[in-house]
Amino acid sequence: MTDELSLFEGNRIRHIYDEEKEIYYFSVVDIIAILIEKDYQSARKYWNKLAQRLREEGSDQTVTNCHQLKLESSDGKKYKTDVADIKTIFRIIQSVPSKKAEPIKQWLAKVGQERVQEMADPSTAIDRARETYKKLGRSDKWIQQRMTGQETRNKLTDYWKDHEITEGEEYAILTNIIHQEWSGLSVKEHKNLKGLKSQNLRDHMSEAELIFTALAELSTRQIAESNNATGMVENTKAAQVGGNIAKHAREEYEERTGAKVVTDNNFLPASKKPKQIKKKD
Repeated sequence: MTDELSLFEGNRIRHIYDEEKEIYYFSVVDIIAILIEKDYQSARKYWNKLAQRLREEGSDQTVTNCHQLKLESSDGKKYKTDVADIKTIFRIIQSVPSKKAEPIKQWLAKVGQERVQEMADPSTAIDRARETYKKLGRSDKWIQQRMTGQETRNKLTDYWKDHEITEGEEYAILTNIIHQEWSGLSVKEHKNLKGLKSQNLRDHMSEAELIFTALAELSTRQIAESNNATGMVENTKAAQVGGNIAKHAREEYEERTGAKVVTDNNFLPASKKPKQIKKKD
C-alpha cells in the first residue's frame, strides 16, 4: 500500500492506495473535518456520533465497510485510522449536511482519475506535486529542493524497510535521532519553534533546512550501506553518525555566513501564525 497526501481547498486529506486491490482508501475523519469545517478533534467526535446514529438507523453497513489502516499523523508516527473506499465515503458525505458535499465528491472522483493517469505515466505524479506546492506559494527553487530531499528520504526508508526496521514507530525514532544530531532540536522542538501543529515540518523548512536535512539522511543511508547496518541498534549508530556529519557542515556554514540554518520561519498564512508575546519593559 502507498500512503499519499492531497489538498482540497488547502486542506490535507490522507489517503492510501492498495496496489493489489487497486482501491483508494480515504481518511474518514479528514473528510468529515472539511464537511463540518472544524478541526481534527471535533471531526473525530462528530464521526463517532455519526457512526452510532447510522447503526441505530439500520445503516450499519456503511460503518462496517470502513476499515482501520495505519496513516501518518501530525507527529510523524503512523496510527490506525478509520478509512473507507470512495463508494462508502460518498454514503458518509450524504449523511453530513454541508455546502462542501458536492465539491468534495467532485474532488474524490478527480483523485481516482488522476491515479489511473499516474499508473500509465508516473511522471504525472511528480508534476502534480509541483503544482500543489506552487498553489501554496512556494518558489521553483524551494520546490526543487523539497522534491530532491523527498527522493533522498525515500531511498533511506527503502533501506530501512529491507534491513529489519519496522515502518511507523521505528522510522520515527531514527528520523528523530538524525534530526536531533544535525539540528540540535528534536522534530517536535523544531515544529514548536516554527509554531506548527498538524502541519508537516518539511513543508515549512527553508531551503537551507531542507538541504541539511537531506545531507543528514543521505549520509545516514550511505553509512548504513557501507556497514550493512541491520536492525535498530546498528541503524541507530548510522543515524547518529550521519546526523553528525550534517551537524559539522551546518556549524561551518553558520560560521562562514553568519546566518542560522534552523529558524522559526514558516509558510503559515498570517491568520494561523502564532501570536508574538510582547516583553514587558
